[in-house]
Amino acid sequence: MIRVRVIKARGSTPRDAGAEMFVEATRVTGTIGGGQMEYMAIDRARQMLVRGEMQADMDIPLGPEIGQCCGGRVHLHLDRNGPTREAHPDVLIFGAGHVGRALAQALQPLPTNPLLIDTRADELAQAAPGIPTKLTPLPEAEIRAARPGSAVVIVTHDHALDFLLAAEALARRDLAYIGMIGSATKRAKFTRFAKDRGLDTSPLICPIGAGFSHDKRPAVIAAFAAAELIARLTTTSSVTKYPCNN
Repeated sequence: MIRVRVIKARGSTPRDAGAEMFVEATRVTGTIGGGQMEYMAIDRARQMLVRGEMQADMDIPLGPEIGQCCGGRVHLHLDRNGPTREAHPDVLIFGAGHVGRALAQALQPLPTNPLLIDTRADELAQAAPGIPTKLTPLPEAEIRAARPGSAVVIVTHDHALDFLLAAEALARRDLAYIGMIGSATKRAKFTRFAKDRGLDTSPLICPIGAGFSHDKRPAVIAAFAAAELIARLTTTSSVTKYPCNN
């Protein structure tokens, strides 16, 4: 197997530095952006497999000569190493009901580390395979212990618990995202609750995903909340993106 990794990406490119794909004789896993650039890299990787080469480099201009119009330039490194482990932000999802489980599943393939947290073992047991879960009688302690830059999403079955968790999250100043399921009425009630405790509610997003749709189906709420959350995390990562469609 050959790892193909984007080392440098200058100008308009389909993927940023760090993107990887893995090439075997009959299969490719992952993508470095598609298009002719990717076909060229796959072909070179399979040459390496046949020849027994250990590493190689490719410097590819994304211009009309290869049938791509991005206009940037990509430096690829090909080797026989395994996947690079990246430090993705933690997303603590409080509440393993329909929305919480759907959100954890929606986030699973994205560059995040979702963790589904609840006080109810029976709800956690219904999480999709592969979703990390945590059963705890003190969910607020998970917020206090969260790493800086983490995201907190509050979708529990209990409004009082929601308010407690949101207050804990707002008491911190280093979280990348704080979201709570609800409505305009719930937001107004929480604002009064927070004011009595001297908390600034401006970082709180409530209701979650409302900027996209007011659809109340759990899977739809989860999809829009995931989009909202990943957009926030991408913005706070300070990485400049150059979109390119092939």
